[in-house]
Formats: sequence, structure tokens, C-alpha cells
Amino acid sequence: MVLGAPDADSAELYAETVTEGDPSWAGALAGVSLGLPVFHIMEPVIKDQIDPALAVEHLGLMEIALDVEKISGVLERLRKSC
Repeated sequence: MVLGAPDADSAELYAETVTEGDPSWAGALAGVSLGLPVFHIMEPVIKDQIDPALAVEHLGLMEIALDVEKISGVLERLRKSC
């Protein structure tokens, strides 16, 4: 799954929901572990697969505004724990 979450906290929540199940136990995925690998659109493994001109056009501002390292770190930790 590819996320475009704006910060590490929301990325972590979305990632936990689709890997381990809804952590709030309030939604349809409560207790449902899908085990999906989750990446952020700005992580090199994903971004490098996008045409560079399109990446600049659609992701350029996002790359400046987001703390990509922090988001990537959270998602990497979750991927390793699953």
C-alpha cells in the first residue's frame, strides 16, 4: 500500500490499520490483520519508480514540506515488525 500521509503520526496510524488492524478497535478493520506492506510515496523505493518530470510536478512541493525521513523511519519500523 502506498500512503501520502502528511506526517509520521498519521502515516503510522494508517499503516497500523492496514497491517495489524484498526488500533482504535472502532472501525471495520478492528482485529483484522491484513499484513499489507506499507510505503510512503516519498520513500526512494517508490519515488524512484515515478517518471522524474511527473515526480517534480506532483510531489515537488510535498517533498519540501514533509519530514520524509521521519515518516520513512516510522514505516520502516512497522514493516520490520510485521
